[in-house]
Amino acid sequence: MDEKVHFGGVGVEIEGPGIVHNQPFDMPNLPKPLTLEEKKYLLSVERGDTATVRKYIKRAYRNQHIDINCADPLGRSALTLAIEGENLEMTELLIVMGVEPKDALLQAINSEFVEAVELLLEYEEIVHKDGEPYSWEKVDKNTSMFTKDITPLILAAHKNNYEILKILLDRGATLPMPHDVRCGCDVCLRETEEDSLRHSMSRVNEYRALASPSLIALSSNDPILTAFQLSWELRNLAFTEPECRNEYMELRKQCQQFAVDLLQQSRSTQELLTVLNHDPESPYEEGEPMKLTRLELAIDYKQKRFVAHSNIQQLLAAMWYDGLPGFRRKPLLEKMIDLSKIILIFPYYCFLYMISGTSDSGKIIRKPFVKFVVHASSYLSFLFVLLLVSQRADVILLEKLGWTDTHLTGQQRGLAPSLLEYLVLIYVAGYIWEETCEVWKDGLYRYLKDMWNFIDFTRNLLYVLVFMLRAMAYYQQTAEIEDNPTMKMLGKEHWNAFDPQLIAEGLFAGANVFSALKLVHLFSINPHLGPLQISLGRMIIDIVKFFFIYTLVLFAFACGLNQLLWYFTDLERKDCYSTTSGEGMVFPSEEPNWVEHDSSCAKWRSFNNLFESSQSLFWASFGSTGTDAFELKGIKSYTRFWGLLMFGSYSVINVIVLLNLLIAMMSNSYAMIEEHSDTEWKFARTKLWLSYFDDSPTLPPPFNIFPTTKMFLKLFGLRKIDKMRKDSLKRKQRQEKERDYRYAAVMRALVWRYICLQHRQGDSNPVTEDDVNEIKGEITSMRYELMNVLDKNGMDTSSADKKEKTVIGKKNQVWERRLMKNFQLTPVVTAEDEVELVRNVESVENEDPLDRFRRVAKLAVLNSSALRWGQIIRSVCKESQIGRCNNRESFKKQQNLERAMREAKRKLMNASPDRSNEIRNVSPMPVTEQSSLVKLIGEFTDEMKKESDNERYLTVKSAKSMRPTPRELDEGRIPSINVSQATPVSTLRKPSPPPAPLKPQQDCGPRIFKKKAPSPTGVMQLTARDLLAKQIDSREDSNQGPAVYELGENRNNDVIPSSSSQDYLLDTRSGEDMNAPLRPIKKIDDVKTIKRQPSDGWM
Repeated sequence: MDEKVHFGGVGVEIEGPGIVHNQPFDMPNLPKPLTLEEKKYLLSVERGDTATVRKYIKRAYRNQHIDINCADPLGRSALTLAIEGENLEMTELLIVMGVEPKDALLQAINSEFVEAVELLLEYEEIVHKDGEPYSWEKVDKNTSMFTKDITPLILAAHKNNYEILKILLDRGATLPMPHDVRCGCDVCLRETEEDSLRHSMSRVNEYRALASPSLIALSSNDPILTAFQLSWELRNLAFTEPECRNEYMELRKQCQQFAVDLLQQSRSTQELLTVLNHDPESPYEEGEPMKLTRLELAIDYKQKRFVAHSNIQQLLAAMWYDGLPGFRRKPLLEKMIDLSKIILIFPYYCFLYMISGTSDSGKIIRKPFVKFVVHASSYLSFLFVLLLVSQRADVILLEKLGWTDTHLTGQQRGLAPSLLEYLVLIYVAGYIWEETCEVWKDGLYRYLKDMWNFIDFTRNLLYVLVFMLRAMAYYQQTAEIEDNPTMKMLGKEHWNAFDPQLIAEGLFAGANVFSALKLVHLFSINPHLGPLQISLGRMIIDIVKFFFIYTLVLFAFACGLNQLLWYFTDLERKDCYSTTSGEGMVFPSEEPNWVEHDSSCAKWRSFNNLFESSQSLFWASFGSTGTDAFELKGIKSYTRFWGLLMFGSYSVINVIVLLNLLIAMMSNSYAMIEEHSDTEWKFARTKLWLSYFDDSPTLPPPFNIFPTTKMFLKLFGLRKIDKMRKDSLKRKQRQEKERDYRYAAVMRALVWRYICLQHRQGDSNPVTEDDVNEIKGEITSMRYELMNVLDKNGMDTSSADKKEKTVIGKKNQVWERRLMKNFQLTPVVTAEDEVELVRNVESVENEDPLDRFRRVAKLAVLNSSALRWGQIIRSVCKESQIGRCNNRESFKKQQNLERAMREAKRKLMNASPDRSNEIRNVSPMPVTEQSSLVKLIGEFTDEMKKESDNERYLTVKSAKSMRPTPRELDEGRIPSINVSQATPVSTLRKPSPPPAPLKPQQDCGPRIFKKKAPSPTGVMQLTARDLLAKQIDSREDSNQGPAVYELGENRNNDVIPSSSSQDYLLDTRSGEDMNAPLRPIKKIDDVKTIKRQPSDGWM
């Protein structure tokens, strides 16, 4: 059925976002059953028999006996079959003869058939009208191979075909930019309400196109930056839309790999430095410290594979050990000696820099590796001071000297801070100043992105709280001692539980832990300890995830046990806080009675309240709480049973299941890190290296809080002004242009090398293709040998196209096409680039006046205000999916195609009726159903043998008796002979002699026919005798052989047909001639236009 059928008014009524309410279902418009003639028609298209297809279409226009737009059961039309077989001649024929393309353009792009893509783009530009849908948009959405959101440019980007993408971008095709996932515009809201699934998949398709490496290389001026930004955007989308997380993460990896591949093409340190130091804000000059702006950006976008690339790591390693020549090649013992020297005398380097920072000796500390060793030595000294404070080294030293009593001093209140504690205060002040400078330089957002900064901030905050509490405790205890001098010797066991000094000591212990953990960050520079440090970081994330579930289970059981046992634990608490007199009387007490009721004092805390219950269950995971905690005073057996059952269930869930789950998660994280250990470690090490490359404070704490000579020079304005500040505006602009030009040159070279590498990798096909090409060459050679044999035996071979080119493989065809079309691996040229290109063209010595006039006129047009205004108007107009012709050659091709289509339509409408009722070029197909393959082949063979015997006898007899006489030739009366005879008119061909009559000889070989596409499986192969009969039948279909006419005005010897395989020679059978060429004839010196002509005309 042709019309769409739907269940009248029957639809769905589903409430929910993104669902169309009460919309009827339409029956899909499936392909109709094919008639016998339509099957023959599609079979001829698949075999590449252009002559037969031409006859079918001509008869279809007159008799309407077949539908030339019919499709097979899989929905493949004739044009689709021609595209799948990569038969350009058949594709041109079908387009010119008026076959509807439907989604043929998308099919050609999907098959990467470049010639067909160019042809169909020209056709679409001819037939498309503004405001109407394109051909592929008219296809039924239920049976279309592609969804509605797929455009030619999107599909070409999905295929990552550089050549097709360049064709579309050169024509001005545009790609719809996807809206933000949180966009609330009217379009997004409407599409989400109509169909949320289609809206989401459309966004995925658009981002898949944007992530195409070829599209990025063609359309972006900075492909590396584009890859970084798109990768980060895809990462955010993966978390925003978890339903499509896998698709977005795959695209993110594709963008990351593209950036790495571009970096791989760098061949010198100069190119690498140009890429890594590119900063759009300020230019980089030779001799200045390297900013490595692009590398810092890669770290911010988490481009780990890019950062860990060997080229970058080699450059960073050379910069890291700058100032220490040959250090990496020294033995381990010599390295340890050099490091020990720097560690022991690092205060000397610091004082030297403070006094004379601009001298050669003072600049040593600014070397990255030396700066790292000095900062690490300062931090180790800080940890050593903390160790002395925790061990009360000052008090022990005074005791050794006999100046005080250690026991009394440890219990004394109101003590002032010791000398070591003041030293810790100075160190902490230095670290606070260092963190403040980092926040001021990098900004708060970037500062908080580094997790190690949280540890530094927490450590500094704890130390500040400790000093504040110690000062508060000192003034409070001093006041108490003034009122009561005996409080000076009060022991800590008698202090208040929340005394400020006790709280300060607890915070000081926690701060010491964070200080010691900072050492792990320094391990990332070591190749052995670095991967372990990264694994520890991943495991912390796993532990946090685990503790969320662990705490939930623990809290649930704590609530249950507390509700079950709170009464009996309260009895134990009362028993603990009671004393028994000598008379046996029990009295309450404020202090726990551990002497008489030690068991009650140990048990009552277990499940007395929710907090204590949670603590008991937590320590039960480590075996500190057992079943004796349920032996409470007055507890009943039933209550004890339920308590033990709940405690056992908790132990099974949390101790056995969840703890083992944590172990498995940590093992998995370690395995993942171990798999990418080298990349992860190099990325972490690079972050540490960069922190010492930039303009971070040179002096380590606590030396950074003391003034230096450079600070005084800067304060009084005596420091040398930066070179860029005194430069003129013109010089700054010149430096910015040099920066942009240098970076653009390097990026263009990298992109060109990358594309060439991709093409070379694509050309490395299996060896079997070469074998097939060799067989094709042998078949072509055998064809010419058979033609020679037929010629020697008196056969007529004048109609054979001896100028037909040799059969070559697809790889060579692609190479020839690109060579002849002058295909260049360059980005798309914009209007500004074209103006700049014309301006930079210098006048050559032998430039004739016409070329000079063309160059000046082109420059004048490009600089005209009318052209600029037209560009502005086109930029605000509706986006185009295929663009339009933008050069003279493309416009001429389009005009020729339109002229050929118009002429073909006129000839089809005015053609005289065909006297033959059947087309014999295709083997007739059986109508009978359910016949076996053997029976089918037998019917084909018998029918063709019978027809070939009868028709060959009649043909030979009529050929002998109806040979034209000279008088008849003069009078223009040509008998109706059945042997085709080609009359070449082009001066490049020699006139063929008069044909000799065919002689039926049994040993005479047939003419070899070249097939454009392989026959489908199951179709029989004709024998030599059948082919000969088929040839004679085809000659009987016309009254006169095809006359070959030269179209165009140039008729000298250097004229050949033009550039495209769409060029044709007209067939004038039955007195019909067609004078409109598909392509104009060009000079022979234009080698870009050399292509094979089809042996027959379109009609």
